[in-house]
Amino acid sequence: MSGGGVAEGGPVIRGVSPVLPTPFRADGSIDRRSFERVITHTWELGVGSVMFPGFASEYFALSDLERLWLLSDLAETVPPGRLLVASVAEHATHLAVRQVRRYADLGAGAINVLPPHFCGPPRAMILDHLAAVLQGAGPLPVVVQLAPRDTGTRLDPGDLARLRADHPNLAAVKVECRSPGSYIRALTRHGVPCLAGNAGIDLPEALEAGAVGIQPGGGFVDLYLRILRLWDTGERAAALDLHARLAAWLESWWPVPGAPLAMGKAIAWRRGIIDEPHCRAPGPTIPSGSVDPALAEVDRFIREFSLGRHAPE
Repeated sequence: MSGGGVAEGGPVIRGVSPVLPTPFRADGSIDRRSFERVITHTWELGVGSVMFPGFASEYFALSDLERLWLLSDLAETVPPGRLLVASVAEHATHLAVRQVRRYADLGAGAINVLPPHFCGPPRAMILDHLAAVLQGAGPLPVVVQLAPRDTGTRLDPGDLARLRADHPNLAAVKVECRSPGSYIRALTRHGVPCLAGNAGIDLPEALEAGAVGIQPGGGFVDLYLRILRLWDTGERAAALDLHARLAAWLESWWPVPGAPLAMGKAIAWRRGIIDEPHCRAPGPTIPSGSVDPALAEVDRFIREFSLGRHAPE
């Protein structure tokens, strides 16, 4: 499960499918050189797919043109047999479908769709939006991302099962609620594959329930690969121990809005994967001074999990 990619009969999104961070400079401009290093580092880890731009990419802070630039850069690097999952988060159905087509033209091998949530659209309109995206994406596989903590959007497993019956290219649902086991089991019974979200804070429960992979942020992808490799090879006790140590950190970050995003980016910076740790203002920030307590916490995290630096170019 730890790799994923293209399986016999078509693409399958499974294993560790990281969401790539967007590197920014202190002035808010995009650091495309660092983004190239993010891409190289991530593919070299052996993942079967990557997703961009998601929450961990700060998609909400990127212009349409910037998303196209970065996706174009990424699309040129996809190794044979692997997938670029391009994320569509447009609220308006018309714009979402148009974006799907643009991303397909750029070379995306799959689409991730975040359901509309501003002003609390009714369930029927959300399902119509998803159906339009699935129709527009066909035959590309589509992942539906459910993130109730961030969006308030909730759909029944039966809704998604019916949607998949009408649109077989609904390849998976990314489940980002806490205690996701019952929801994942219900979707799995309906034949809908599931991916874990929420930085994998409930990953063992998701895997026990039948999840086929995880889409985490990009600061320590190799740690998630370790956990899933242990799980896949039957070393469950070791996998659970390693995850419990990670979850303790995640739980400490979770109550502070934006903290998991900022910490993931700071970890990527200290590991040499990106040149600077900035989120785009007014996003969360980890100060870069050598005596800052948050930076010391980042370094403790890196030491605890023996996370190496990115090889110099």
